[in-house]
Amino acid sequence: MRASVVIRSKDEAPRLRLTLASLAYQSEEAEVVVVNDGSSDDTPAVIAAATRTMPIIRVDHSVPVGRSAAANAGAVAATGDILIFLDGDTLAGPDLVARHMSVHRHAAGRVARGETFHLRQTRLLADPETGRPMPGEEARVEALSARELERLRVSAVEIAEDFAAIDRRAQPGIYPGAGPRELYELEIDALRSHPDCDALWAAASGANQSVNRTDFLAVGGFHPQLTINEHREVALRLCKAGLRMALADGARSYHMTHRKGWRDPLEDGDWEATFYREHPISEVPLLSVLWGSLSANGAYPQAARIADIPALARAARRCDGVFGPEAVRRAHVTAALTGG
Repeated sequence: MRASVVIRSKDEAPRLRLTLASLAYQSEEAEVVVVNDGSSDDTPAVIAAATRTMPIIRVDHSVPVGRSAAANAGAVAATGDILIFLDGDTLAGPDLVARHMSVHRHAAGRVARGETFHLRQTRLLADPETGRPMPGEEARVEALSARELERLRVSAVEIAEDFAAIDRRAQPGIYPGAGPRELYELEIDALRSHPDCDALWAAASGANQSVNRTDFLAVGGFHPQLTINEHREVALRLCKAGLRMALADGARSYHMTHRKGWRDPLEDGDWEATFYREHPISEVPLLSVLWGSLSANGAYPQAARIADIPALARAARRCDGVFGPEAVRRAHVTAALTGG
């Protein structure tokens, strides 16, 4: 059984260089597939340089096709039995491949999610290795002492020789938004402690997630119209097809955060209508309630709050048959949960 790491990347050449460096030092080898999704920066040169140290299957799009279609193209090009999805701004911990493969060797029919950490110190840097600042952040970076700047940087040498130092700087969590660290902890706890929960697809991860290639292609891959929460939607389809979510314990990835490109799923609601149209089940409109329940903004009254993923499954059973076409409207969801 062999793994293929599928990386989708667009205009993140300095971070992609480090992502590829982290894959060169895995404790278990894997095929690497890089999808250059219409980048206008030095991405082609970065991929070409990396091929001098390891074999890479390269897929180039002349124009961007989006996250879902790019990942699907990488899955088609891959030849490994297990697909591990990673983003071009995300480091792979040294045992990431081995930990994912351990899950799949132990039991078939799994969608394995790893432990997603963040390097938030990199958010000011366009190039985490050289310390080059993001546009507009020049003054802030210039004001840093040499020691402070060094704490923000990530280098290929550090990846090769002292990855433990990178791990010590990282924080568990997800993207900014509603209770990010709490949500991460709830997702990991659900996978670790509630393996039979009906709603574990909600704990899926956008990167650092693995699945059998045949199973992934059989369900059609990522939904082409979704560019946010596409990982949860495909996890739901895979679970409907009989697969089960599992935790790849110790398979750590490290997102080198930056100040642009993040979309808050509680504010960007276009995904919800598409998701619910594909899956008209109660868990879908209740997913935002779980996230909103962790927020301090009071979006949902106490009686309508959902505390964790097992509670999401219980709430969905209570709401069976309640939601109609207007399910994603917040007022409708709140009324259903509070009995109004």
